[in-house]
Amino acid sequence: MNPTLEPFFNQSLDGLCIADYEGYFVKVNPSLKSLLGYSEEELKSRLISSFIHPKDREVTAGHREKLLKNKPLTNFENRYITKSGEHIWLHWTSIPVSKKGLIYAIARDVTHTKRLEQERINHLDQLSRVNKTLRQQNYATPHDLRSPLNNLLSLLNLIDLTKIDDKDTVEILDLISLSAEGLKNSLNSYLDALKQREAPTEKLEEVRLDLTLQKVKSSIGSLIQKEGVVFHTDFSEMEQVAFKERFMESIFLNLITNSIKYAQPNVPPFISIMAREDHGKKTITYTDNGIGMDLEKMGNSIFEISDKNNGNQDSKGVGLYLVKSHISGLGGSIKVESKVDQGTTFTLTFK
Repeated sequence: MNPTLEPFFNQSLDGLCIADYEGYFVKVNPSLKSLLGYSEEELKSRLISSFIHPKDREVTAGHREKLLKNKPLTNFENRYITKSGEHIWLHWTSIPVSKKGLIYAIARDVTHTKRLEQERINHLDQLSRVNKTLRQQNYATPHDLRSPLNNLLSLLNLIDLTKIDDKDTVEILDLISLSAEGLKNSLNSYLDALKQREAPTEKLEEVRLDLTLQKVKSSIGSLIQKEGVVFHTDFSEMEQVAFKERFMESIFLNLITNSIKYAQPNVPPFISIMAREDHGKKTITYTDNGIGMDLEKMGNSIFEISDKNNGNQDSKGVGLYLVKSHISGLGGSIKVESKVDQGTTFTLTFK
């Protein structure tokens, strides 16, 4: 070796070596000797392949054949067995010089990186298994609760309240029935949320807003009548929109039931729904006169599943979570404006 290059060879932190075409080390630097734990004499006395992990010998031999055909080797990694029996990963860059019958190579120890990579893979695999289990439990729990809940509702419907004279008992049974119906709606909402999260991209369809709203109002007609809800709608500028009808039904249903749930005490809920199209921008503005929200405190958490929304212990925020999931899942967006005791306005923008 050129004397001027000797210091670089001996002081390099990477493993440096020179090998012949027969497969033996000719010269190794201190770093490579330290990595493998052998003396230079021990390394020179055996075929290089004998130091390689048995599972990596075949693939290494294939790359060595390319080197012997004067093709440089880059970004190749294989495992070596140290003198202590430890397995280490080396990253190789090798250059053949056919005229001299020698191969000049640089080896970098990447064992730590490989271990971190394997740990990451193991963690991802574990997370995948946990997520799969959680998904199964998320579906199983609402389904398991549905059967006894439906049985309870059926039993309540069989009770003839006209035969009960005690008003307090009748009132309690009404409350039980309302609570059971609320629980049923919550379970259905959870299932809808799960299905929406995992649903593949769907094709859009032209959705008639007036017909969709009427369908929703009919489904909760008794609730609307009981609470005295007043509607003002205007779809004259945009009668239909490219969306999914069942998603639009869910949006209207959740917004309306939210307005009823968070209405001002002793004030009939007033709901305004306006559809607009301006220079290709399609929006629906939904406004109510409810108790409103403190957006400085809540921010975008109103669209997350949580039991802290509106300070209502019975509220999990599933409805608004679904509304945002439906609109954003099909490329749209939703904005909210609200003040305490001044109602709330949602602006839905469609793709």
